[in-house]
Amino acid sequence: MSRRRHSDENDGGQPHKRRRTSEPIEIEDRLESLICRVGEKSTSSLESNLEGLAGVLEADLPNYKSKILRILCAVARLLPEKLTVYTTLVGLLNARNYNFGGEFVEAMVRQLKETLKSNLYNEALYLVRFLCDLVNCHVIAAPSMVAMFENFISVIQEEDVPQVRCDWYVYAVLSSLPWVGKELYEKKDVEMDRLLNQIDGYLKRRQKIHVPMLQVWTAEKPHPQEEQLDCLWAQIQKLKKDRWQERHILRPYIAFDSVLCEALQHNLPPFTPPPHTEDAVYPMPKVIFRMFDYTDAPEGPVMPGSHSVERFVIEENLHCIIKSHWRERKTCAAQLLSYPGKNKIPLNYHIVEVIFGELFQLPAPPHIDVMYTTLLIELCKLQPGSLPQVLAQATEMMYMRLDTMNTTCIDRLINWFSHHLSNFQFRWSWDDWSDCLAQDLEKPKPKFVKEVLEKCMRLSYHQRIVDLVPPTFSALIPADPIFIYKYMDDTGNSLPGYPVAMTISNAIKNRTTNEEILTILKDVPNPNQEEDDDEGESFNPLKIDVFLQTLLHLAAKSFSHSFSALAKFHEVLKCLTDCDEGKLHILRVVYDVWRNHPQMIAVLVDKMIRTQIVDCAAVANWIFSPDMAHDFTRFYVWEILHSTIRKMNKHVQKIQKELEEAKEKLEKQHRKKDSGDEDDFEKNSDEEDGQLEEQIERLQEKVESAQSEQKNLFLVIFQRFIMILTEHLVRCETASVDFNTPWYKNCIERLQLIFLMHHVTIQQYVGTLENLLFTAELDPHILAVYQQFCALQQ
Repeated sequence: MSRRRHSDENDGGQPHKRRRTSEPIEIEDRLESLICRVGEKSTSSLESNLEGLAGVLEADLPNYKSKILRILCAVARLLPEKLTVYTTLVGLLNARNYNFGGEFVEAMVRQLKETLKSNLYNEALYLVRFLCDLVNCHVIAAPSMVAMFENFISVIQEEDVPQVRCDWYVYAVLSSLPWVGKELYEKKDVEMDRLLNQIDGYLKRRQKIHVPMLQVWTAEKPHPQEEQLDCLWAQIQKLKKDRWQERHILRPYIAFDSVLCEALQHNLPPFTPPPHTEDAVYPMPKVIFRMFDYTDAPEGPVMPGSHSVERFVIEENLHCIIKSHWRERKTCAAQLLSYPGKNKIPLNYHIVEVIFGELFQLPAPPHIDVMYTTLLIELCKLQPGSLPQVLAQATEMMYMRLDTMNTTCIDRLINWFSHHLSNFQFRWSWDDWSDCLAQDLEKPKPKFVKEVLEKCMRLSYHQRIVDLVPPTFSALIPADPIFIYKYMDDTGNSLPGYPVAMTISNAIKNRTTNEEILTILKDVPNPNQEEDDDEGESFNPLKIDVFLQTLLHLAAKSFSHSFSALAKFHEVLKCLTDCDEGKLHILRVVYDVWRNHPQMIAVLVDKMIRTQIVDCAAVANWIFSPDMAHDFTRFYVWEILHSTIRKMNKHVQKIQKELEEAKEKLEKQHRKKDSGDEDDFEKNSDEEDGQLEEQIERLQEKVESAQSEQKNLFLVIFQRFIMILTEHLVRCETASVDFNTPWYKNCIERLQLIFLMHHVTIQQYVGTLENLLFTAELDPHILAVYQQFCALQQ
């Protein structure tokens, strides 16, 4: 700010004066650009670029030391794919300026403590790895690095801490060893052996109940889906056996060995992991996704085995590239394809496996689903001669393994594949999948093709899909998305509500009011009420049927027409749904008229929740009702349910935020009052305090009410799941048939997904769930899902 003011004062002066004042900013920007871009495409070698940059930075250290420190600390955290480039740069600077090296190490350790306290565990991981690689660059002394690792591993001795905390510290040590294991073993072999023995003991005793919930495939063949720590431990064991030799990490510091080995080293300051706190959020466990091995890439370089450390290093670097560039798909694709050492590995296979690994990661992918689609499209454009073939091979493999694939991952595969096809004129060799035509339509393969075609129709139109798909697939082609109106002249004139439907239709066309519609509906007979029943107004399904069928029929032209109709007659709809049966029936009517257009159902239900015509619990009850049994395993039904839960959660978060803001405002007022001494101010602030306290009280009630509604929604969902699953299991046991049907697999995995996707919210209500629903008497198959969920953050 001071610089800007200075230049403003000189506005009337000489131009060269202004230019001189902006020089420091220009130099700082240039330094940032030079540091961030080192290691990218250049006519000179990486080594000469690093030496040149080290010289520039050394010259600028007297004036811009704090800026250079800040940039280097930031790139260590945010550009992990260029880790060894920056450690070499720091090594060269340390060799030229020992004090700067010491300040940098201290700044990095401070930053590590801050990231751990802020729950930024991924960034903390990169910082630990960076510090380790500084041992190779002779900046940090190996014994002090081993001491830091020993402090990390001491966490496994802590009592009453979640397993995920211990997991992270063990993972931080193991995942750094491919970079620094050789150096540490040469200097401190006894201590390192002791460290690895402690890790081995921990890994043998840790719980792994959560693993089935996180696996993409339930089958162990052709590729085992191993838990992340187990897989990494096997890779490190093999690396140790191979005398810590690995061939895939770029190590530019080797070229400067003669310079770096002369440098004085620094000891890391003592580091104690921050203690566990209640609000600590540790990374969730992961399962390593495997799709390819060396037999799948027959030509060219051989793919490293799943337990070789090279596989870990390659995948880790590709994940880092995606993490750094995911917002810019073109840059991201170009960076992936220019991966260093790409000629030594089947790069396209690694890239495709890593992208699908992220897309299928449970509970949620690291980035939005559509990013992966656009990234794969971009990669196909950049490598048209090779990548589309690998992608087609991967799609074929996943189709073949659908029987054992997790239902949630199938959903994501459907979304990706339909979106991908829409960018390539929906061209696909459908005849290759004709094996699905002979199977029961509820089996995974025909179900997958049917859902893909339905999604493609959302991105195109019905006739286009009919023309594209072979006639033999007609059973899997989605129905024509037409409106089904039962009060049509030729078919519906004998129905009880027909005359009223005609009257309402004419009234709506003549721009009638809500009051007039309610007057017309007064005379509709109630099929639920006997003629001599004088109990007054009770739920009348015919009223809802006649009005909503007619209204939606007249507005069936588009989403916008339907939204306008719901908005215009909102008052009528609220009157008709003043009880739970009314809300359920309104959803039944929406399904009846639009059953051939799932997207319209999803959109209308969403709109009705937003406008409070129906509530979230009503939607959950409707989805689990017998009326929806026919569509229960269809993709759109679960889209609706998850959208409903998200809305409920956002509603609670919004009110909680308002409450926090009001409390902060009151606190601020009190602080002002304590420091102020004017009577008028006192008087005004007392009034404001009173208003704020009332507002806080109201918001407190709103939060409690919303949380109660949220808890009720989850109770309804879990209760319904338990009921239908228990009925299925009892029915199968009575009939002595296998319970593990496609329907059961779909249903139990949908239950898992509810727990996974909304685990943070559900965690608040664990006590209630255990007392009311997930009790010891429950069938073990259903209870196992709840136990897996509890193990995720234990």
